[in-house]
Amino acid sequence: MIALIQRVSRASVIVDNQTIGAIDKGLLVLLGVERDDTREKMEKLATKVMSYRVFSDENGKMNLNLEQVGGSLLVVSQFTLAADTGRGLRPSFSGAGTPDQALTLYEEFVAFCRDKGVTTETGQFGADMQVSLVNDGPVTFNLQV
Repeated sequence: MIALIQRVSRASVIVDNQTIGAIDKGLLVLLGVERDDTREKMEKLATKVMSYRVFSDENGKMNLNLEQVGGSLLVVSQFTLAADTGRGLRPSFSGAGTPDQALTLYEEFVAFCRDKGVTTETGQFGADMQVSLVNDGPVTFNLQV
């Protein structure tokens, strides 16, 4: 399971000209599911995302996590993160989770974060989405479990 996280001052998702999810300070999480992913991996990754210290403290050091800054999550499914780009000029998605598996783990990821008390907005699984963000820093990390 892969989470590309970006520290944002704001982010939003639009589907069919309607904003369906938006946050201010927090993390935009692009979430990719791979074939061998499980609920256990999802919980480990969600915990890591919520606990990862990417926000600046009073000394400008990245020492604070999402909860410590009162931030939110915007979680967007992105199967292209599971692409194999090692050969040729066209990505292979043979390692990506099936749509049913990915939807289940995506929904469980969102529910897990919400159950931990984190304000969590979402995109729409499988939809054509326009994602906008102001990357604060820029700060971007690729987390995998």
